[in-house]
Amino acid sequence: MAEIVLNVELRERTGTGGARVARRAGLVPGVLYGGKQAPVAISVKANEFRKALYTGKLLGHLVTLKYGNETQPVIAKSIDMHPVTDVPTHFDLYRVDADQQIKIAVPLHFAHQDECPGLKRGGTLNVVFHDVLVSCHADQIPEELVIDLKGLEIGGSVHVSDLTFPKGVEAAIDTATVLATISGASSQADADDAADAATSETAAAASSAEGGEA
Repeated sequence: MAEIVLNVELRERTGTGGARVARRAGLVPGVLYGGKQAPVAISVKANEFRKALYTGKLLGHLVTLKYGNETQPVIAKSIDMHPVTDVPTHFDLYRVDADQQIKIAVPLHFAHQDECPGLKRGGTLNVVFHDVLVSCHADQIPEELVIDLKGLEIGGSVHVSDLTFPKGVEAAIDTATVLATISGASSQADADDAADAATSETAAAASSAEGGEA
């Protein structure tokens, strides 16, 4: 079972008005979806919700919903934040079984940027996707997928097919999909090479001239 437990309360009022009432009471409003049951309006104490959120293991992970003595596994798929205070204002949970096959977006981590030759030459890392849709059991969702930038030159790209997936996890999108590229400095690199060559030629000419004068 999941590490995080959300103690929820049922909300009698729904909609914008009901959500506002919940927030004034120190709660974060949410909705429980999924399965064959109807959506249920719920809420969690704001301090407990923030504590769970700041672990980094709430959004997109299997967590335990607890209501009284009843528990069930759920996935936190969406969390809305206040645009100014960055305080959670609403969340969506989805009912799942721990061994249920699901599709979910997993964040990407770009590793070894300091060892990327393309970036060292002044290239720019262009991230096309910050996460990848995968298929796996609800209790096998990876924390992240790592993209190793070592050896990537200017003009290089990373595809879904370049990722290493944990056992039981596979891509749920086309493996030819481009995730990131190194670009934006090829012309600058060529210009630098040309400048270096010109400097060398000038130095050689100067040396030759000095030799002639001697």
